[in-house]
Amino acid sequence: MFPLTTPFPTVNEVAFFTLVLGRMAGIFAAIPLFGGRRVPMNIKALIIFSLTVVCYPIIKAKAPELPGELLSLGMLMIREVLVGGCLGLLSLIIFAAVEFCGQICGIQIGLSIVSEIDPSQGDQQSIIAIFQEMFATLLFLSLGVHHVFIGALVESYAVLPAGSWAMSEGLLNFLVVTIGQVFVLAIKLAAPVMVTLLLTSVMLGIMARAFPQMNVFFVSMPLNIGIGFLILGLSLNVFLHTLQGSFGTLDEQIMTLMKLMGKG
Repeated sequence: MFPLTTPFPTVNEVAFFTLVLGRMAGIFAAIPLFGGRRVPMNIKALIIFSLTVVCYPIIKAKAPELPGELLSLGMLMIREVLVGGCLGLLSLIIFAAVEFCGQICGIQIGLSIVSEIDPSQGDQQSIIAIFQEMFATLLFLSLGVHHVFIGALVESYAVLPAGSWAMSEGLLNFLVVTIGQVFVLAIKLAAPVMVTLLLTSVMLGIMARAFPQMNVFFVSMPLNIGIGFLILGLSLNVFLHTLQGSFGTLDEQIMTLMKLMGKG
């Protein structure tokens, strides 16, 4: 007869599995693709638990001796969730920039009053923002960026063991600078539409001075919408290339962030 074995022979491994589950949950809660409202809660829980079961055999060799007190384990769980949340925040920043870009383009084109329910967040968003967020989501999946975060969770235990998260000045500065990149990236993504419509407004202003009898306001609205959609289509490759560059830097940012979180 085969000996009866259990996947968690010790209490310490059960506790460590729970901490790994917390770090995994923190990562996927921050990634808009999985943490948004478009994914039902029971599906999220199933995905997080399944990925934890798959990754745990690789990570369990790095399991430290954990305290037996419930309060201490609770504090460790909070730290692990914060580790995962900080790692997932890097992708959230890129999606926030895409949403901000859509809002800017919608205002410039004249579609700011046209809004729909965003299925990922459950609130009203500009239709341009939803359209661009869908492209960003498809690019996120096609590039396999979600695999980067799963790999980062496995590698994080070599750089950042369980319970070693701590807030430091370097970590705070990194988060502030990285969050500030939302505005920089949003302007880069929206630049073709912004520049083109600015030149269109200048041209209409010159025409209004040259032909005072022309109703500029009547002409400008359909003209801005037509030119705006034309530039959005023509600059789609630039939009995707800029996003691809931002997703490509996530590896380096994740490694830097993990090192800073362990320097408390």
